[in-house]
Amino acid sequence: MKTAPAQDLGFGITCIDTLQERAGMACCYLIERGADVAFIECGTSPGVPRLLTLLAEKDIAPERVRYVIPTHVHLDHAGGAGVLMAALPRATLVVHARGARHLVDPRKLIAGATAVYGADAVAGMYGEIKAVPEARVVSPADGAALPFGDGELVFVDSPGHARHHFSIWDASSQGFFTGDTFGLSYRDFDNADGMKDAWVMPTTTPVQFEPDAWHQTLDRYLSFAPQRMYLTHYSVVENVPALAAQLRAGIDRYVALGQSLKTAEGRHEKLKAAMLDDALTELHARQCPLPENQVRALLDMDLELNAQGMGIWLDHKAA
Repeated sequence: MKTAPAQDLGFGITCIDTLQERAGMACCYLIERGADVAFIECGTSPGVPRLLTLLAEKDIAPERVRYVIPTHVHLDHAGGAGVLMAALPRATLVVHARGARHLVDPRKLIAGATAVYGADAVAGMYGEIKAVPEARVVSPADGAALPFGDGELVFVDSPGHARHHFSIWDASSQGFFTGDTFGLSYRDFDNADGMKDAWVMPTTTPVQFEPDAWHQTLDRYLSFAPQRMYLTHYSVVENVPALAAQLRAGIDRYVALGQSLKTAEGRHEKLKAAMLDDALTELHARQCPLPENQVRALLDMDLELNAQGMGIWLDHKAA
């Protein structure tokens, strides 16, 4: 198999495009430190062979992989966990305590995704969703550290996008692996300044958008003075304080537009259209190089999910 596009980011970190849906949409990270190797994020089962092929090309035996670490259990991050773990005989799956049971018994995950996408789409997007033996799963407490190479990986509870979400602090790179809690930032939209002036967008995917908790998570990130953030969607970004401020503003705009449309007729489509307008305005201000039709195509699924998640929040959480 041809390896998925991979990029050496320094600090022993490789970003692997799993080609989920399209190039540049979702990635996993391989970290190499001394004798230890870990994957952060699992992606989906169809992408697992790409991760294993990269190991082979780097001459890394599967037995060397110490940890597999999904940031949370949404299927684009953890759907491939069971298939990947089956290929890595000595690896431990490290997952948030709120999500662990769903990877040991993934039936509720499958049912939830089916409710959103439909059975055929779930099968096409996620492939086999295989259970992980409970004995191979650990759930570190908030602030706990696991040994890795000559250092450690620190696990930080990071709700806002999902309650079963943690982020991983890596002191060696002075960076966080943030899953979805530092937003989406596709490299397609970068202007001439690239990751130093990236655009980040909140992701309110069903069903646990919590804006107050998300602001607190951003506060906690910044308390570490990170130099970079490793996003699953997509790759590394820098200039962290400015991007955190941009994300905060985006969360607040989403809350305001959601509340303004809470009782509107045809609310879902109006939410989606308002979120698209918000994105187009922000991208225009940042001199995004793409024409509007490409922006619309790239963001269509994200905005559909964001509108669904916002609708659930409005019905159950918003004042």
